[in-house]
Amino acid sequence: MNKLELIKEKLKNYDGEELRFMEVCGTHTAAISENGIPGMISPKIHLISGPGCPVCVTVTAVIDRLTELALTDNTTVLTFGDLLRVKGSKMSLADARANGGSVEMLYSPMDAVKMAKNNPDRNYVFAAIGFETTTPVYAMVLKEIISQDVHNLKLLTSLKTMPQVIRWVCKNTDNIDGFLAPGHVSVITGSDLFKELSEETGLPFVVAGFDGKGLLAAVYALCGMKGESGIKNVYKSAVTEKGNEEARKAVSEFFEPCDASWRGMGMIPGSGMRLKKEYSEYDAGSYGLDEDHMPPGCSCARVLTGEISPDECPLFGNKCTPEDAHGACMVSTEGSCYNYYISGRKKR
Repeated sequence: MNKLELIKEKLKNYDGEELRFMEVCGTHTAAISENGIPGMISPKIHLISGPGCPVCVTVTAVIDRLTELALTDNTTVLTFGDLLRVKGSKMSLADARANGGSVEMLYSPMDAVKMAKNNPDRNYVFAAIGFETTTPVYAMVLKEIISQDVHNLKLLTSLKTMPQVIRWVCKNTDNIDGFLAPGHVSVITGSDLFKELSEETGLPFVVAGFDGKGLLAAVYALCGMKGESGIKNVYKSAVTEKGNEEARKAVSEFFEPCDASWRGMGMIPGSGMRLKKEYSEYDAGSYGLDEDHMPPGCSCARVLTGEISPDECPLFGNKCTPEDAHGACMVSTEGSCYNYYISGRKKR
């Protein structure tokens, strides 16, 4: 029996105490569903989706600002696909477009610079949403804006960082036994980012990749570390201890840490990044966008922190489906509710 088959057998036949592991990466949530991981492991091992989907944790005030801009004369909002259907307090960007607003979907961040340069008489706003993974990309966009002397493109930022929200989860729940540390984030930050967190919480962190083999290895490693703090990296092909220092340097040139509001969770100190004041001319009104209005009955906040599973939300599969999503966790393809719904998973 090879190593992978041995891991699969041990995970499937695990019969110890109940274990709850949280992944804090939206891509992990999607990959776990796509690879059928929950069906390969013991019902005593529970995989919980945390606040790692950037679209899912964007507050309604940000969406409201973007829809306002989309409905402004001579202004186009540029965004990636998942954000289009996330509802603000009144409407989504898709609704704004249906009401005559100008919204364009991007496939590459650099397309924003190209569009603005090709249409100098029109104003463009790029919805810069994401975690440590994408913030360096927005830094590159800013470098291009400045180097090419583009003045009709600004960023509306809602940028989050992982450490503080993980601390918040640990302070507000006591039923997590370990974390699948985010692979893409760790490429930038390095696995060392989680050392202090592990020591503070007494919980293990395992950095994982996105294929089925890597995910199973990560879950197996967490089982072996139960009750211990420590870091393991099973994604060494992409993640080092120190990460990408050049990318972090680019981020620090344009952005600085700030307090940030998370959808359904409120303000978390030091959990965001914002443009430095010297680059405020490139900001489209990101400051002070903290208000959040959850749709009636929506339990996204409780889902994001692992308090309940998606199918325990009263709207799940009833008033809230991928075709008619009320909560952000059902909108995004990286959202826990979306992946529960399409995979037919149920609380175990």
